[in-house]
Amino acid sequence: MSSRTNTSLELALLFALATLWGASYTFIKIGVGTIPPVTLIAARTLIAGGILVLVIRSRGLSLPRDTATWRRFLFQACLNSVVPFTLIAWAERTVDAGLATILNSTSPIFAFLLTAVMTRHEAVTARKLVGVGAGIVGTCLIVGVQAFNGVGQDLWAQLAIVAATVCYAGAAIFGRNFKGLDPIMPAAGSLICGAAILLPISLVIDRPWTLTPSAESIGALLGLSVFSTALAFVIYFRLVQTLGSVGTTAQAYLRVPIGVAIGVVFLGETLTPTAWAGLVFVIAGVAAMTIPSRKPAPAG
Repeated sequence: MSSRTNTSLELALLFALATLWGASYTFIKIGVGTIPPVTLIAARTLIAGGILVLVIRSRGLSLPRDTATWRRFLFQACLNSVVPFTLIAWAERTVDAGLATILNSTSPIFAFLLTAVMTRHEAVTARKLVGVGAGIVGTCLIVGVQAFNGVGQDLWAQLAIVAATVCYAGAAIFGRNFKGLDPIMPAAGSLICGAAILLPISLVIDRPWTLTPSAESIGALLGLSVFSTALAFVIYFRLVQTLGSVGTTAQAYLRVPIGVAIGVVFLGETLTPTAWAGLVFVIAGVAAMTIPSRKPAPAG
């Protein structure tokens, strides 16, 4: 398989991941309508983790059994599911799904800064700097100034989403520690650990047997668990290994235009000329951060 084919596949998977995670904000918004945040996320991690365990067994594989690996799974669960999932679900009781998407799209910035300042495991190149800048410009063009009118209201909820974004950036960097494992292993292991943490909390705080969730919330929970979590996590851990942490978090920029497209198709919203221009900046930013540099041909 050629390098160009490999790059095309990874970029296609990046777009798929952005679509699955872009849809998750709408799923969450519908879900928290009648399901409390902790219970929603506990069920999300339990269902998604269970699905991945079944997939692992169907492939004739088994989860690691050593304590060291499971400690890493537990830490990854806190960074990539328990804390950010719950913060976003709690915030979306008052914050619109669109604004949550916008605030969460800053994860490449935090990943870039964490990489540059702390781990330095990836080269901080001028092209990645340009990619970050283009992504920010594109996001601003797409959402427009009016979309930020809500910033300042529900301040704690918005700060919770920003905190979740920092967690995602850290998770993308820590996820590189699973190199050599089948991508489905850290995905399943971290979700199982997340469910183990959240289920007892849900039972004590929400008493889920007393809840009467709507059909819409249950449907949103299933979509969130199967597609935006189980499938998305497998893609995510693969991309962390192939594109790197900053490149993988670049999908956050794509969530915004995808969210706009969902609004146009399903909610009858309109897209402005500046939003179309923003799409160009977003795509350029993602490309700058993910497409590997072409090595010069050897002399002679």
